[in-house]
Amino acid sequence: MELALVIIVVVVALGFDYTNGFHDAANAIATSVSTRALTPRAALIMAAVMNFAGALLGTAVAETIAKSIVMLPEDTSAQTRLTLVVILSALIGAIAWNLITWWLGLPSSSTHSLIGGLVGAGLTAGMGIYWSAVVKKVALPMIVSPALGFTLAFFVMVGVLWAVRNRPPTRTMRRFRLAQTVSAAAMALGHGLQDAQKTMGVIFLALLAQGWVKPGEGIPVWVKLAAAAAISLGTYSGGWRIMRTLGRKIIELDPARGFVAESVAASVLYVMALGLHAPVSTTHTITSAIMGVGATKRLSAVRWGVAGNIATAWVLTMPAAALVAGLVLLVLRPILT
Repeated sequence: MELALVIIVVVVALGFDYTNGFHDAANAIATSVSTRALTPRAALIMAAVMNFAGALLGTAVAETIAKSIVMLPEDTSAQTRLTLVVILSALIGAIAWNLITWWLGLPSSSTHSLIGGLVGAGLTAGMGIYWSAVVKKVALPMIVSPALGFTLAFFVMVGVLWAVRNRPPTRTMRRFRLAQTVSAAAMALGHGLQDAQKTMGVIFLALLAQGWVKPGEGIPVWVKLAAAAAISLGTYSGGWRIMRTLGRKIIELDPARGFVAESVAASVLYVMALGLHAPVSTTHTITSAIMGVGATKRLSAVRWGVAGNIATAWVLTMPAAALVAGLVLLVLRPILT
């Protein structure tokens, strides 16, 4: 029974990774496509490749997901099955929220839907939660990363505008359009570094529960490759609904603002992943950076009504995914344990 559950968890986790890819494809390429720096197909191919590469750059975020959210119970057969059902319920809750927000065209966080699912299913099962780690590595970065993205993007954009104030506009924008191919690639690399690792962490958590790996061991190579491949395939399939929201509905971007937004967002992702080992939302980061560069035109240039809808989705993501995961656990627990 446990073997079948582990296989199901791995398959569903890779399914979540795939939805993460097409849900968050817009994070990396919406600005480049909207400013016509890249064609949609070229942007998707580039993003898929860089997602795959980013997924293989480290495992610190994956280990945070595996070891710092839910407390694993004692190693008995019944408890192992319960842990696997908790992970499965969390994944179903996260996938459900991803699909709902994708259908509505809202750039919500796959990261926080997964963490919300783990917390909701874990609490419903009566498991302990590492609340201090959740606050330190999830809640605080959830607040800090968008604030940092907005503030840095605003001031960097002000500096860029001052630096190019006497340059020919047409030639300058052409150069920024070319530079966006680099910044979009950096953003896609950061997305892979952050988001693919979350799926690695969930699979590693299932392997820990089953006793197939030890807490001190590294994440198996096959887990890294499978997660990287799944998110890359999802990215390549595209996320056009959310891309329209990020690229056009918040603000009409020009190449300079697109370049700054992507560069700042990518930098925040790298610092959070490699420096703080914090699983932050690429969606929150790039969206806030887009708002920051947009505010340099004038505050009214940002469509704050759309921004408000996005913020509402951000606030609802963790509790909504937690609720769905908890309900799924109530259904699956008597069947699978």
